[in-house]
Amino acid sequence: MFFLSTFLIVLFDFLSKRLILNRLYFGESIPLIQGVFHISLVANRGSAFGLFKNLSSFFTVFSIIAVLVVGYLFLTSRQTSKIYHLSLSLILGGALGNLIDRISLGFVVDFLDFRIWPVFNLADSAITIGVGLLILQLLHKKK
Repeated sequence: MFFLSTFLIVLFDFLSKRLILNRLYFGESIPLIQGVFHISLVANRGSAFGLFKNLSSFFTVFSIIAVLVVGYLFLTSRQTSKIYHLSLSLILGGALGNLIDRISLGFVVDFLDFRIWPVFNLADSAITIGVGLLILQLLHKKK
């Protein structure tokens, strides 16, 4: 399940970004719900959600380290919890998805635009959900 969910996240993230890259120009925005949700093509040279702009090289190295750490945690963990493995696969799939962009394009393609939050992508969503699940798992385990 770990490898399949990681692969699916990387695949859907890659396909969605390439679809948007082929259909929109940078800076172009298409409203799906006017003023609420748009598809906006942005080249992100920072971290998740557009934070810390112009640190692409740093985040490339950071992403490689994150991928190695998450992979190591999965391979060496004695955890049997499906939630734990799912959270690691979400984090790994998201990190790999954005790492592929950083290496191949020099930036990360973002396109999900809710107008009240920086533009993001499926990989950012997977990382955020994975970290959230991991925190919940750790908090639940302490009880």
